Amino acid sequence: MKDIFTQRTLENGINLFIHSTDKFKTNTFCIFIHQNLRKETATRTALLPFVLKRGTKSFTTSRHLSLYLENLYGADMGGDILKRGESQILQFFMETVNQKYVAGEDIIDSSLKAFKELVLNPVEEDGGFKQVYVEQEKDVLRRNIESLYNDKFNYAIERCFQEMCRDEAFSIYKYGHIEDLETINKYNLYEYYLDCLRHCPIDFFVLGDIDADRISDKIGELFNFSRGGEKLVKTSFVRKEINGERIVEEKQDVNQGKLSMGFRTNTRYGDEDYYALMVYNGILGGGPHSKLFQNVREKASLAYYAFSKLEKTKGLMLISCGIEFKNFERAVGIIKEQLEDIKAGKISDYEFDSTVKSLINTLKETADSPSMIISMYLDGIINGVRESTDDMIKKIQDVTIEDVKKVARKIHLDTVFFLNKK
Repeated sequence: MKDIFTQRTLENGINLFIHSTDKFKTNTFCIFIHQNLRKETATRTALLPFVLKRGTKSFTTSRHLSLYLENLYGADMGGDILKRGESQILQFFMETVNQKYVAGEDIIDSSLKAFKELVLNPVEEDGGFKQVYVEQEKDVLRRNIESLYNDKFNYAIERCFQEMCRDEAFSIYKYGHIEDLETINKYNLYEYYLDCLRHCPIDFFVLGDIDADRISDKIGELFNFSRGGEKLVKTSFVRKEINGERIVEEKQDVNQGKLSMGFRTNTRYGDEDYYALMVYNGILGGGPHSKLFQNVREKASLAYYAFSKLEKTKGLMLISCGIEFKNFERAVGIIKEQLEDIKAGKISDYEFDSTVKSLINTLKETADSPSMIISMYLDGIINGVRESTDDMIKKIQDVTIEDVKKVARKIHLDTVFFLNKK
């Protein structure tokens, strides 16, 4: 994203991105630690932010840490796991009130003290993490992974991606696998944590009404820990010839059928025709104006919901519908008709114009949220793209129906997953 974040590199190789703006009443700090998505490390990576949130050397319990944050005028701090293509990313964030709304205390210094503690100074016990924290968070993560099975909406989407990419790293769930929890203990998890800090690429974002030089010096001082050679983390983009879709059926005790259809778009973020793909996706299933909503849900009354979405880093598209069990073949047939209509250019002015307006409004809303601005810029870093919101809006406005027809011809149905009743 040009002319928004300035990039600097700390002495230990951490990439620092700073956007100084008085648009927001808060300061936002985000750290992203990038790791290749692999079966061997996925569960350990997923466990780390939750163990780290339990306590630090100076704030040894989560309650102690919460009280400190409350005294910082309700500062918010935490961590989670992101999945971008075949990258698994440790995310840590902190949001504090802007300094000009606080008298006396240096809110940035006090906030960064806690943020550093969270990321770099966990509670240690005999050369590892605290045993009770690790075991408790393993139980929480186990329940989190198990809960996907009960969330049939997201379960069907995840299973479709798993089947479609069964021989690719993208098939790995971002929170890992229950069976791998058995092998994790406080020592090997701590050793893995240190290895990530030393060798994984790290991006540090700061957004708020701050002095860029001062914050750069402050972060360079606080986060000046020793690092070694940085590993290469990248997501592979698979161009795949599809000779015919694969149909996978799974039966459970469910009240509604869940249909997911996975496509290879052969276009990823950064490609010249990516914005045509965005418009294509919007026309197909991007809102109440879309073909899926109007023709599958409203006119044919076949679906309780119907939408499509892109996985822009991996170059995939997914259609998701909730249907009656008996309507599987009819629903798939009508969905395929919508795909063929777009390919043939059967796109109304209403569908096209509504899609363009919706995409532009979404981008404008993104510019009003610090976390969304950072997330969008992170996507750009991962995909080697640097462009502003205005750049993106201009590219969407330049898309024509012919561009949409052209990108439609590159899209191929790979896998149909149907969650059926027993």
